[in-house]
Amino acid sequence: MSAVLTPGRAAALPDRSRDTGKAVAETTTIDANRAWEVDRALMLERERVANHLGDLGALGNDAALTFGLAQFSRLREDWQRLSGEAFGHRLMMDRVVPGGVAADPTPDLLQRLNEQCDAVEAELRRLRIVYDEHAGLQDRFLTTGRVSPELAAQLGLTGLAGRASAQAFDLRCDHAWAPYDQLQVAMATQRGGDVAARIAVRFDETLESLRLLRRLGAGAPAGPVRAELPATGTAGGHGDGSCVGLGWVEGWRGEVLVALDISAEGRITRCHCHDPSWQNWPVLEHAVIGNIVPDFPLINKSFNLSYAGHDL
Repeated sequence: MSAVLTPGRAAALPDRSRDTGKAVAETTTIDANRAWEVDRALMLERERVANHLGDLGALGNDAALTFGLAQFSRLREDWQRLSGEAFGHRLMMDRVVPGGVAADPTPDLLQRLNEQCDAVEAELRRLRIVYDEHAGLQDRFLTTGRVSPELAAQLGLTGLAGRASAQAFDLRCDHAWAPYDQLQVAMATQRGGDVAARIAVRFDETLESLRLLRRLGAGAPAGPVRAELPATGTAGGHGDGSCVGLGWVEGWRGEVLVALDISAEGRITRCHCHDPSWQNWPVLEHAVIGNIVPDFPLINKSFNLSYAGHDL
């Protein structure tokens, strides 16, 4: 027996892959609301920072700098604890829902979120100096796992890995949706295409996300953060009450797309999910060619692709 899958129930499923949860809720026919747009952007950028912090620590550890792992793990843990206080879940799972969001931080929590951004930025800048000036790290990072800009373009490398190989695409800049259309996002790019370049993009993107979070937190408007879903399709429809929806956001790995076809009865009849890992995994095969075996974990972590995202 197959269960009836509605948009409300479906929104929770891709969140379990930690890639597509932010996009699926964009496919509904609810008019945008400034309050929940800001809340969604807050969560999206906090997710980006959390994952970049975790990756930077793991990459240091893969090159035998356990100090880096300890410091970035501490920063990420503090970051996720405050996310849990502000949004009700430290990974913010099930917080983005069709029609809005399931949590709205109080003014006091927004102030604490902004203060944390200041503290993390100060530590991040100090740790970047450690990484940049550590000869052992740089020996492992530079020229390792290189993907040339030409190969990246040929294979469609996307997201942060693509931007590290001169593929200057970021939906927050190229197809800015609210509230990003008011934030003037600075895109982080490199041309080296190696592990060092992918680390540099992570540092730059984290600093930019901290800036964006401060702006979002300082200008968060009051208002309703969730609207009831219509019983049947009312927009983007086929003329029979059914409707189609498309969600497209720049996740922390890269662009995520979810397309839904919803029947007049409110059931999902067709679904297509596209995760950046789907097109980036084949590029990793090329990146490891010509490198020593001990460098594989380092190269793999510098991409940090999703197994579940590929299976979607």
